[in-house]
Amino acid sequence: MDIFHLDGHPHIELCDLLKIEGWAESGAMAKAMIADGLVQVDGVVETRKRCKIVAGKIVSMGSEQITIQE
Repeated sequence: MDIFHLDGHPHIELCDLLKIEGWAESGAMAKAMIADGLVQVDGVVETRKRCKIVAGKIVSMGSEQITIQE
């Protein structure tokens, strides 16, 4: 499991996280993957593209999984 550090920011939007982590090649692709129900936050499908992901959350897609830390 990978770790993503917020580096002092209060949150990151889900679509931006997918892009930064390389799970999506573009913002449009990230938004489409979220809309298609391919992404889970804490084990629950998340369809809000700009969902604010905060420290302590676990984001997963397929075999990929990342824990968010401060």
